Amino acid sequence: MKLLFYINILSDGGAERVVANLSNLFQADGNDVVLVNTYKTLNEYYTCHNVKRVYLEEKCNENKSRFIKNIKRIKALRKIIKAEKPDVVLSFMLEPNFRAILATRGLKVKTILSVRNDPKIVYSGKMGKWISKKLMPKADGCVFQTEEAKTFFPKKLQNKSTIILNAVKEEFFSISRNPIEGNIISIGRLMPQKNYKLLINAFNLIKNENPKTTLSIYGDGKIKEELLDYISLLNLQERVRLSGHVDNVEQILSTADMFVLSSNFEGMPNVLMEALASGTPCISTDCPCGGPRYLIENNVNGLLVPVNNVEILAKSMLSLSKDISLKNKFSIEGKKKAASFKPDVIYLQWLNYIKDIMEK
Repeated sequence: MKLLFYINILSDGGAERVVANLSNLFQADGNDVVLVNTYKTLNEYYTCHNVKRVYLEEKCNENKSRFIKNIKRIKALRKIIKAEKPDVVLSFMLEPNFRAILATRGLKVKTILSVRNDPKIVYSGKMGKWISKKLMPKADGCVFQTEEAKTFFPKKLQNKSTIILNAVKEEFFSISRNPIEGNIISIGRLMPQKNYKLLINAFNLIKNENPKTTLSIYGDGKIKEELLDYISLLNLQERVRLSGHVDNVEQILSTADMFVLSSNFEGMPNVLMEALASGTPCISTDCPCGGPRYLIENNVNGLLVPVNNVEILAKSMLSLSKDISLKNKFSIEGKKKAASFKPDVIYLQWLNYIKDIMEK
């Protein structure tokens, strides 16, 4: 097959990492893969040299109106699709989904969309509702990550959709863990969605229980300065670190005493899946649209806490930090759960779904 993947950028986020991984897996299996991004960014995820990379524009042009930019990007995407002649176009996230449907109208190509976050948030507003209710059902198929996300959309789209989790690279399953006592970590873009202030506040409540305890947050984003100011306000500069973008997630997890996800909402959080696969004890908010709840069975392979509840999060972090047997249990059970999203398992699910769509 010839596949064309499309997502805005190829850095920083979980969906972007999924696209890079899938591109490599399909290429390695003998398929012809074209990976299209709207524009190039720093720190892009690795793709093998046989994956053809194409950009719609040299850089993000912020001087033009959103409407004009979208028209130009749809035209550019359509031109690429007509030139490359893929069997299937696979788009990820709202804007690429919107553009892919319009760019493929009238062309002999199958279009598969993918929803990667909580649609109640992402597809809110008049435009979002129009895209989700009127435009997206025109696609040939759609991949969701949770049942909760799937039920947001019209039956017409649900009936030709499927649910596939993210694949986690094999490297995470073979990590040799050497945890550092009190080394609490979180990884993700510095965005309001991740609610890092909740995590910082929870850490502030437990910091005096163990002077060795530290919190390291890995990632970059638009609220970096705001978080730095907040850390200073609480006088936590010596204990809480914003450690920036990281490529060696496996190494970071290998030394983590625990991993904490504090988000207000998520799709199927890649980094939580990677933490489970690595055997890192995990705590996560039980946030919509159901990803963490699917991954973690409370008190079996991790801890789930209510969204935006600092007291319960702090109590959970403290109790886990003191309970070696519970950490060992979560480590073992987390890896068991992670077996269901090994790369070969997830790849076959994507491959079979794409073949099914092509045959219809």
